[in-house]
Amino acid sequence: MILCSVSDLVDGESRGFEREGLSLFVVKQGDQISIFKNSCPHRGIRLEWQPDTFLDVEKQFIQCATHGALFTINEGECIAGPCPGERLEAIPFEIIDGNIRLTI
Repeated sequence: MILCSVSDLVDGESRGFEREGLSLFVVKQGDQISIFKNSCPHRGIRLEWQPDTFLDVEKQFIQCATHGALFTINEGECIAGPCPGERLEAIPFEIIDGNIRLTI
């Protein structure tokens, strides 16, 4: 399933998607793209502050809007908050002809 074009993503920003009953989000930093399920491992709730707003103010970490937990952008590992060491669920994907294709 094609999610979007890489060119649709803004560097240093996040963007949420709903596809076939799955809520997920993408973060692009330079050439690095990460995709995760939109669910905090602490309580299973959605992460975003507002639509497409998954990052902290400095845009260095993914932040849970409810508990303030911080997750690394590359690995989705919780480094602060109520679930240290737990990880966001990464969504496997590939990039073909400039399009991000989910491989789940």
